Amino acid sequence: MVDLKTTYMGLPLKNPFVISASPLSEKIDTLRKLEDLNASAVVIYSLFEEQIIHEQLTMHARLEQGTEAYSESLSYFPMPENFRLGPEEYLEHVRKAKEALSIPVIASLNGYTLGGWIEYSQKLENAGADAIECNVYYIPTSFDEDENKIQSRYIEILTAIKKTVSIPVAMKLSPYFTSMSRVAKHLEHAGADALVLFNRFYQPDIDLDDMAVKPHLVLSTSFESRLALRWIAILYGHIKTSFAATGGIHTSEDAIKLILAGADAIQLCSVLLKNGIEYFTTLYDGVVKWMKDKEYESVNQMKGSVSQKTCADPSAFERANYMKTLLSI
Repeated sequence: MVDLKTTYMGLPLKNPFVISASPLSEKIDTLRKLEDLNASAVVIYSLFEEQIIHEQLTMHARLEQGTEAYSESLSYFPMPENFRLGPEEYLEHVRKAKEALSIPVIASLNGYTLGGWIEYSQKLENAGADAIECNVYYIPTSFDEDENKIQSRYIEILTAIKKTVSIPVAMKLSPYFTSMSRVAKHLEHAGADALVLFNRFYQPDIDLDDMAVKPHLVLSTSFESRLALRWIAILYGHIKTSFAATGGIHTSEDAIKLILAGADAIQLCSVLLKNGIEYFTTLYDGVVKWMKDKEYESVNQMKGSVSQKTCADPSAFERANYMKTLLSI
């Protein structure tokens, strides 16, 4: 019998498969079914900085009723009905998930500035969250913003949250840094317990009838998992945090490759939205079968065995691979 147990940012998991922050965590019944299917942990969909600020501004507006002091500020934020739940309801959802499940429940905070929203990390810990995944979803558009300040923003947010909670904190990153390795090292030094690679920026579209920008969701494909594969393989053994791969994991083979590269956890979303949550069993069984066929006894034996640190040809993850790919066409 193969051993699928792994450890992710200090949390013991029965296998590497984690449900990522997504609509899959909206209903407690769905979470129970995923646990029954063998999901090892769940990341609850994100609580957004904008939600918390909107609630705080609403509170101030009520206190200053009649002065119109905050009416203009409130108009800049999405209305509460555009969010799944408000901040207090989100905390209650985390409590209910923790009560209903025996697997780790990871809360998700999504923001991009230093501010009062960070204080909710303590409330999430009090609500029973086993860890927090911090999603700094930030797209720098100012031509005057210094690149070092952009990187410092991530460090400052992580540092502030780590000062607030005692539970593990993961940082979910975008792939668009000048030096991913250096950013990863700085985050490690600042206390990150895990790096989640990578955040998927949803690209806007243009409605040709209305001549307006509109959101457009496209589910990931297996090809996208290669970006996380490359960087986890490069960072493994050099950065002491845990690694979670997210984005583009649609087959057992995708998951196996990421574990071989060094991933501790494999986060699933699009594949289950596309095929239904029962497809989890197909992914799980596929990994078990491959391990038996290749005579691997455990996930820990697999982990990082084809990372850059252990690979016979480390340049395969760098420029040499680029040149070989072009020459193979």
